[in-house]
Amino acid sequence: MTAEVSVRVPQGWPTRRDPGRGIVLAARAPVEQRFGGSLDEAPGGAGAPTVVLRVVDIPAEEDLEAWRARALQELADATDAFSLEDDDAFDLEGAPTHYHRFAHRDGFTELLTEQWCWRVDGLGVTMSCTVATEQYPLYCDLFEEIAASVRINAEAA
Repeated sequence: MTAEVSVRVPQGWPTRRDPGRGIVLAARAPVEQRFGGSLDEAPGGAGAPTVVLRVVDIPAEEDLEAWRARALQELADATDAFSLEDDDAFDLEGAPTHYHRFAHRDGFTELLTEQWCWRVDGLGVTMSCTVATEQYPLYCDLFEEIAASVRINAEAA
C-alpha cells in the first residue's frame, strides 16, 4: 500500500520530512510565534509546540482499536511519567478516528501530547501535537484545526 497524506501547519513553522522513519512532516513553532517567555529560554526549545505526522504499516490482524491499544502501551513503556488523560473514538471529517491526550516528561519539562490516529488500508496514520503543559491552553484549538486539515488518500502499490 501507498498513501498520499497531507496536513496544513501554520505559516512560518519550519518543517522537515524523514520518509525512512515514516515521518511525512514534522513542524515546530518558530521562537517568535511561541507564547510566553519560558519556552524561548529552554535549552533546545524543550516544550516548544510541535506537530509530527507519521505513517506506519499495521499488521493485517490489527484493527484501529487494537493498533492504538498496542501503540499506547509501547508509549507508556518508553515515555517518562506517561499518564493517559483522554482516550476517545469518533469520526473526524467522516473518517473513524482515535484520539488520545497524554502527559509525559522530557527532562524537567512537563509536556502534553494530543494524537489523532487513522487506519486506512493497512496503514496507520498518526498526527501528534506536543507542547509544554502550561502552554497547552494556548494551543489546543490550533491543534484541533491542524488535525481537521489531515487528508489521507490510500491506494494499492
